[in-house]
Amino acid sequence: MQVWTVANQKGGVGKTTTSVTLAGIAAEQGKRVLLIDLDPQGSLTCYFGGDPDHVPISVFTLFQDKSVVCLESIMQLLLPTGFDNVTLLPASTALATLERLAVGKGGLGLVISHTVRQVRDEFDLVIIDSPPVLGVLLINALAACDRLIIPVQTEHLALKGLDRMLHTLRMLDQSQQRALRYVIVPTMFDRRTQASVVSLRKIRHQHGMDTWPSKIPIDTRLRDASLAGVPPNIYDAKSNGLVAYNSLYHWLLEDQKQETSSSWGKFHRPSSTQVAR
Repeated sequence: MQVWTVANQKGGVGKTTTSVTLAGIAAEQGKRVLLIDLDPQGSLTCYFGGDPDHVPISVFTLFQDKSVVCLESIMQLLLPTGFDNVTLLPASTALATLERLAVGKGGLGLVISHTVRQVRDEFDLVIIDSPPVLGVLLINALAACDRLIIPVQTEHLALKGLDRMLHTLRMLDQSQQRALRYVIVPTMFDRRTQASVVSLRKIRHQHGMDTWPSKIPIDTRLRDASLAGVPPNIYDAKSNGLVAYNSLYHWLLEDQKQETSSSWGKFHRPSSTQVAR
């Protein structure tokens, strides 16, 4: 089982879209996918028709009582999405209180790590959608994953969020002595705007091999799929955005096969056939 976390310390860069789209593509290929929503705003939960303000069961339960982090209890928290091979562990807005509850309560940084370990035989891929704020939830998302995917909107302000995210990774690496592999994914690229073109150039210049060699274009069909509550691969399999995400998914799988000797944050690039033009 693989665990991918989608994270950036800036909102609105495409984290939820990336999570849902990669999940849909994997599920279409027969993978059993678990989506975990760790954002108190619950965008991932909302995508599939849930209401984070009133969801009866959620991931918050696992933080309230660590004794329920067992397979039987976890499975009771999962919700069907209505789409084959895609299951959701929803968020609730109560997650916003977690920092206060965590004061004096140790061990909360590994709750999701323990959770995914319990369900390793039930799913082939776990994708975690994380909040844009450094705290217990983001630390959980980073500690639990094998691979970190950092969507970065190709605009100037989003590059600041990327700097914060990479700083957090360095701190995590030092504290846990862990080599967390990551890839930066340029999103919402609009070739018609100078700002987008310049931002993409900066990302590739400054972060080189840590950046996926292609990009996700701006595509209204991805927004339409979100409005309909349908994974983009089902909504419109021929959209430009979906084609790019397909390329990203296969690139990640190819890189996984080549993972033997790469160092922290350094990715072998698959063949050009895996890269969207």
